[in-house]
Amino acid sequence: MHVDQLRLDDRLAIVTGAAQGIGAATALALADLGANVAMCDQLGDGLAETAAGVEARGSRCYSEVLDVRDGDAVESFVGSAAEVLGSIDILVNNAGGGFWAPFEKVSAKGENALMRENFGTVTNCVRSCLDRMNDGASIINVTSVEAFHAAPGFAVYAAMKAAVQQFTQSLAVELGGRGIRINCVAPDMTPTPGDDGLADDSGALIEGLHPTPLQRMGTAEEQAAVICFLASDLSSFITGASIPVDGGTTAAGSWKVRLDGTFGM
Repeated sequence: MHVDQLRLDDRLAIVTGAAQGIGAATALALADLGANVAMCDQLGDGLAETAAGVEARGSRCYSEVLDVRDGDAVESFVGSAAEVLGSIDILVNNAGGGFWAPFEKVSAKGENALMRENFGTVTNCVRSCLDRMNDGASIINVTSVEAFHAAPGFAVYAAMKAAVQQFTQSLAVELGGRGIRINCVAPDMTPTPGDDGLADDSGALIEGLHPTPLQRMGTAEEQAAVICFLASDLSSFITGASIPVDGGTTAAGSWKVRLDGTFGM
């Protein structure tokens, strides 16, 4: 092992949902490691700020304002990015989102929106990238710990995150012959602008208890660090995996840490 295995010099990374939160932190971290970055988001102002940060780090950048639920728009964006910056080495499927509501109050239209936003976005991007992707490339899908357990009020969202995890495992087998690795990062307890208010709506934060066994919340930069590891040669024998980046909440299960440091269920 050598520190140079973490470097991503002159590789092209595509990051969706790069205007804020985990997507923005990831784009900047990839640039810090030498990658050129193509990015997209629906939020033009935030995307421009992230693009400026990438260029300030000495990396080349290509950005477009678009909705990754639109397969034709994704195809156009990926084609233009590859034409400007070259073939693709890294794809980070970060875009997604949801809302809290009991399933009985989720309309068919709302269900379809959740499916398109959290699963269709991933398949759109993978489909458009594969023919432009170098052998040995890395795909990282940002899912959620909700893929692993019940999520009252987020039933369809959680089901789609679980679907992305299964999709990831199947593609790890399909794409292994090209040396393309595909993995998931599953965040939790990491506040970002995109999910502002969801913790309060869902009751995830409980008075008198720490949010995680590490007794703090996470940051977008901590998620980005694991994404960069999976993009790099340091993870060259990892594929089809899902890594919880959650401060230990998945491991803890129903166990919680009280403010005095004792444990309870």
